[in-house]
Amino acid sequence: MIHPHIADALKVPDLVRLTDGLVLVRFESMKIYSALAAVRHLLERGTVRPGQTLVDSSSGIYAYALALACHRHGTRCHIVASTTVDATTRAQLEILGATVEQVVPSRDLKLDQELRVRRVRELLAEHPDWHWMRQYHDDVHYLGYHEVADRITAAFPGAALTVVGGVGSGASTGGVATRLRAVDPSVRLVGVQPFGSVTFGSQGHHDPEAIIAGIGSSIVFDNVRHHLYDGIHWLDFTHAMAGTVALLRDHAVFAGLSTGAGYLAAAYEARRHPDRLHLVIGADTGHRYVERVFARHAEAPDPAALKPVEVSAPEEMSMPWSTMAWRRTACPPHREERAA
Repeated sequence: MIHPHIADALKVPDLVRLTDGLVLVRFESMKIYSALAAVRHLLERGTVRPGQTLVDSSSGIYAYALALACHRHGTRCHIVASTTVDATTRAQLEILGATVEQVVPSRDLKLDQELRVRRVRELLAEHPDWHWMRQYHDDVHYLGYHEVADRITAAFPGAALTVVGGVGSGASTGGVATRLRAVDPSVRLVGVQPFGSVTFGSQGHHDPEAIIAGIGSSIVFDNVRHHLYDGIHWLDFTHAMAGTVALLRDHAVFAGLSTGAGYLAAAYEARRHPDRLHLVIGADTGHRYVERVFARHAEAPDPAALKPVEVSAPEEMSMPWSTMAWRRTACPPHREERAA
């Protein structure tokens, strides 16, 4: 098949069998699906027009995806970047035609996100003709993942499926699970969260090592539909690193930190539910984690020696790894200030 644009080729994930009960849905850059479908839909609906500037904030993956989508569909792109966006990603964004500004360095997730949202609001006040993509709140970002789910359904007809992946904005795991459940309502969804995220109630815990970019939040995301999730795993940086290094060592898969966290959680789930096929969402490659993770591979603990504490409520969780049967419960009572 000849693709009309590189984004159409890059968006398609590879399905890699890791074990009998574990398959990796491996993306080059997962949010390309979301951004392409969203921009196309907004153009078709007349919400945005060719040549208009689309703006959003990002910790990296979405920035690259939006820049590709804007390049593909002939719109302009402006990114308010997190401190986690590295020089390699920024260079690609700029060459693709996006304008990029990065917030002041911060290792605090809440401050980083608040600074980005504040800056986007300032830009919209200065440029009222710009369109805010609102990846965290506009459900248009669910659309692209329907195609991913259809690919999974075709590849594993009749299989009892469990999807495991970082929660983040909620659109990827939520979009895939919603579409899969239209065919089979018994499909399970297990979300992965870092400690310090408000999304599933771990904001009272602080991971001193690092932020796991893209899978947690210090502000409320409307695209997270809590009632879709059957289970949640909270992992610290060290455990996510253990899964990431093990994935490369044992299966030769060079993936990002959220994929490693998902792999560790999925391996645990697969041991508990050997009758199901577990699909791990691999959001991106490992290139931006070379120094923070792979160069420190000797420090990574053996995953075989790790297991979570099982809790019955978020307030019972403890670091470094906790898990809970969420049972498709609605949003928890805590609601911190959301980003509009």
